[in-house]
Amino acid sequence: MSNTLGTIFRVTTFGESHGKALGATIDGCPPGIAIDEQIIQQELDRRKPGQSKITTQRKEADQVEILSGVFEGKTTGTPIGLIIHNQDQRSKDYSHIADKYRPSHADYTYQEKYGVRDYRGGGRSSARETAARVAAGAIAKQMLQQTGITAKAWVSAVGDLELNKPYQELDLSQTDSNIVRCPDSEMAEKMIDYIDEVRKDRDTVGGIVSGLISGVPAGLGEPVFNKLHAALGSAMLSINAVKGFEYGSGFEGIKMRGSEHNDLFYKDTTGRIRTKTNYSGGIQGGISNGEDIYFRVAFKPVATIMQDQESVDSKGDAAIVSGKGRHDPCVVPRAVPIVEAMAALVIADFYLLLKSNRL
Repeated sequence: MSNTLGTIFRVTTFGESHGKALGATIDGCPPGIAIDEQIIQQELDRRKPGQSKITTQRKEADQVEILSGVFEGKTTGTPIGLIIHNQDQRSKDYSHIADKYRPSHADYTYQEKYGVRDYRGGGRSSARETAARVAAGAIAKQMLQQTGITAKAWVSAVGDLELNKPYQELDLSQTDSNIVRCPDSEMAEKMIDYIDEVRKDRDTVGGIVSGLISGVPAGLGEPVFNKLHAALGSAMLSINAVKGFEYGSGFEGIKMRGSEHNDLFYKDTTGRIRTKTNYSGGIQGGISNGEDIYFRVAFKPVATIMQDQESVDSKGDAAIVSGKGRHDPCVVPRAVPIVEAMAALVIADFYLLLKSNRL
């Protein structure tokens, strides 16, 4: 179950960083949904390695193949199988840490849990697993598009460089116009220069990816233990290197009084119930209220650095771990499509849950 997400729209991913392939199966996708395979590929291209000087130089085409569940361009209602074959593994780059634990990686914890670990790129714990999520998320995005729901994300911070503009002031169509995926060109240039500087120092840096889900109807989410924001938080925190999640006013909300923070209701000209402000982030009582859902996801600096670090081996003896291989100096540019995919997967599942509750 730890490899499966969702209740109705259920996604299971499989594969390792240096295995033969990665993939996903989707069960519960309704029949008759138009699927454009090229859109899936475009999403994978946004996530794939080797895109620019500020990403890992591993060369993977990340070519997706639909194995089942789609016929003549539409879903059939049966399980959808997706597969992405690995092509540019360099397992020898990891032989030096076969019996050593890399600082801040999952090497030690996987060994303790399973009694065995795949040291080649981290195996299942590698961020390469997210390629399968992006492919599945592209299916969810296309399903949601037919209901008017969209999920978008962008880089809003790298290190201490932060884009403080509210999302309403940003042109999110410009997110992919630069290699760091920040929709503000001036800030993007600063971020790119900083990441490149960190790369040359053989180090890494973290950042923040902000997300926006628009067009969500009121009523998505379950009371008490399956609240919408809890599911979104769980999905985002399951992404490699994520250290924090906040939605709506988030931690900044504690600085306000209730009289300032409360979102007052009104009826708009179409007769729809709205809120004058949206500090709730589109979710109240764990259930969507029809306003925009916005959130932020914090990513730590990539744990693999091109410097020697003190550690221990599997016997507990002192050891030096040397960074080798091809790694991102900052993960957030490639994390943008991953965040979008996870948001789409959660919303797709809750949308189908709402429809089933109203049958």
